[in-house]
Amino acid sequence: MEFETAAIHVGEEPNMQEGGSGDVAIPIHLSSTFARRKVDRPTGGYEYSRTSNPTRHALEMRLAALEDAKFGLAFSSGLGAETSLFLALLKSGDHVIAFDDLYGGTRRLIDKVFASNFKVSVDYVDARSVNNVERAFKKNTKLVWLETPTNPLMKLCDIAAISKAAKTRGAIVVVDNTFATPYFQRPLALSADIVLHSTTKYINGHSDSVGGAIMLSDRGLYEQLKFVQNAAGAVLSPFDSFLVMRGAKTLAVRMREHARNAAKVAAFLESSKNVRRVYYPGLKSHPQYELAKKQMGGFGGMLSFEIDGDSKTAAKFLQALKIFSLAESLGGVESLAEHPASMTHASVPKGIREKVGIGDSLVRLSVGIENADDLIGDVENALRAAIR
Repeated sequence: MEFETAAIHVGEEPNMQEGGSGDVAIPIHLSSTFARRKVDRPTGGYEYSRTSNPTRHALEMRLAALEDAKFGLAFSSGLGAETSLFLALLKSGDHVIAFDDLYGGTRRLIDKVFASNFKVSVDYVDARSVNNVERAFKKNTKLVWLETPTNPLMKLCDIAAISKAAKTRGAIVVVDNTFATPYFQRPLALSADIVLHSTTKYINGHSDSVGGAIMLSDRGLYEQLKFVQNAAGAVLSPFDSFLVMRGAKTLAVRMREHARNAAKVAAFLESSKNVRRVYYPGLKSHPQYELAKKQMGGFGGMLSFEIDGDSKTAAKFLQALKIFSLAESLGGVESLAEHPASMTHASVPKGIREKVGIGDSLVRLSVGIENADDLIGDVENALRAAIR
C-alpha cells in the first residue's frame, strides 16, 4: 500500500467472518480485562489492557505501517515513550550522544532523571556536523539521540551518515521524527534503528489527545521495549488510541497543506523588515536546504523566527495574534504560536539556551491548515502592533 492508503486501512480491516460485526471504524475496546476459556490461554491473545488492547493494537499496526516498520508501540505521551525507551535500553554507566538543540522536555528528562538519578552520562553536540558526533563517541556509548528538524531552531542532521558512524561502534540511533512526520521523512529507510513520535502532534493532528509512539523493525529491540511498555505501564488508553487512529487517516492531506501554508508564511517573514532571521528548511536561505531536499519529501509546517526586538517585543507580537493561538504544542489543524525561552524550553538553563541559539526574541510557529492569506495577515498585523 502507498502511504495514504495504509494510513486509512492498516489495522482497521472490517471483520467479515461469521460472527464478525463488519465495523469499518475500529471499536473502542474499553474493557480492562478479558475473559478466557482456558486457564493457561488468553482468548484472542488479550488478557489485560495494560499488556495489550484490541484498539491500541490496531493503532500500533498502523503506526508501524506509517514508518515502514515491522513493529509499533503506543504510549500515554511522547515523554512516556522516551522514558520507556531509556529504561529498556540504558543502564547506569552508559553514555548518550544527543543533539544540542532538543525539545526542552527531552533534555529535562535526560539531565534531571537519567543523568542525575541513574548515572547515565550525556554529551550534547551540534549534530549538524557528522564529525562532531563521531568525536563524541566513547567505549560506553549506547545511544545517539537525534531530532531533525530540531525544536525550535529547525536544524537538520544527516541521518544516514550518523547512523553509519553509530553502527560501526555498536550504538543505537533514535530519531524523534515528530516535526517531519513519516509523510515527509523516513528515518528507518536512512538506517536509523528506532523512530519516536509525540502522537499528540501531527499524527493525531487535532489537539485533542496526548500520546507517544515508537516504531522499529528490530525484533530484539522490540521485545525489550514491549516488556517495559507492559512493566512500566505508560500505555495509551483505548479512547486515545481511537482518536489517533482517526487522526492518522488524514495525515497525508494535512501535511501537504501544513507545508504549503508554512512555506508562504516563511517567505512573508523573510521579506519583512521587522524580522531578523527565519528558520525554515524549505527556504533557500536555510544553511541545510540541500540536506533537507535530500532526506525529506517536504519541509513541514513548523518554523521559527527572530523578531526585531527583545522578549517584550516577542510578547507583544504573540499577544496581538488573533488567528494563531498563544499555546504550547504543535501539529494541530489550528495554528499555534509560542515563545520557546519562556514556554517550551523554559526548563533549559538560560546559558545553555543562548549557547544553542534560543534567544529571547525567538518565536516558534506551528502553521495550521487555515487559509494562508488569513495567517499571513494575522502575522503582519501582530508584527505591526509589536514594533509600533
